[in-house]
Amino acid sequence: MKKIFAASLLVQASLVQINPAFAQPSIGELLQLHDSIVQISVELENGNVGTGTGVVISNEYVVTNCHVLANGKGANVAKYGDGYKPISLKADWKHDLCALKFEGLPFKPVPMRDTASLEIEEEVFSVGYPNGNNVPQPSYGSIKAKYPFDNSLIIRSDAAFSLGSSGGALFDQKFNLIGITSFKSPGPQGFFYSLPVEWIKKLISSEEQLTLKSDGSPFWALPYQEQPYFMQVVIPYQNHEWKNLHTIAEGWTKKEPNVADAWYFLAVSDWGLSNSDMAKTEFEKALSINPKHLDVFLKQSEIALKEGNIERLNQLKASIEPLDSYASEELGKKIAALKLNKRN
Repeated sequence: MKKIFAASLLVQASLVQINPAFAQPSIGELLQLHDSIVQISVELENGNVGTGTGVVISNEYVVTNCHVLANGKGANVAKYGDGYKPISLKADWKHDLCALKFEGLPFKPVPMRDTASLEIEEEVFSVGYPNGNNVPQPSYGSIKAKYPFDNSLIIRSDAAFSLGSSGGALFDQKFNLIGITSFKSPGPQGFFYSLPVEWIKKLISSEEQLTLKSDGSPFWALPYQEQPYFMQVVIPYQNHEWKNLHTIAEGWTKKEPNVADAWYFLAVSDWGLSNSDMAKTEFEKALSINPKHLDVFLKQSEIALKEGNIERLNQLKASIEPLDSYASEELGKKIAALKLNKRN
């Protein structure tokens, strides 16, 4: 008898969103991907049953998040009404990646693309089983940042995912797997993070195990002060706690001076603290590292509007246009209103 493995679902919930501004795969193309995305039904310690998502990467392995499987009693990978029982497990508990091994799966593996080749603002989409839905659901967005972590890159996108989509897939527009949808930061603004495929490749070469007993929390679930800087900045940023944000972002720039977001959040905090000259310099530093940093352009637009600098606003509108046509259009309306106000 093959041993059945299990899962517990810890990822925070948010609504799945579809943004029509981004290119979307056709229905036919998405249907082909359904052969590569599976639902993980789980037996929890309290006797309840939960669900998660897995991605088929070979005829032997389905990858998901370890927090979906940690300390569970049993699990079943389901597809088209059929269940499949794993025979063993490979686990990287720290990085929250697990691979369930099977004797053979009748599903199509997905190709993988390394994170180093991904472009900021490149269009992407995620696929998973949100909220127990029995059909995989897509969500569209773009890559907002890549954060160095443990010899690879964590991907932040605005392709939203929710409870049940943990362990799902993040794809580029050519249907390459580029990440495993894993966790989000709390708060109203969507910060959705995916784990890199490089970690999957390393995981598959590791030893097999026959237990789901976790040996520790994943890096993103550690106490606040032990989390990566890219996570620590989110709450003070959203709460406008500028002094706290400044302290964290300053430490981030010292540790990782080549990360654009470190300078962006430092600039935001300095602007909030009325250190306007410093903020402007730091925004430019962020752009020197990431010339496609849309959030920088949007913040600079706010500053130029406040200063009434129409020439600068027109320059920023041109920079924003190829990244977000809707935001460029909205800025154009504000420029027109500013011109009218100046005439009057």
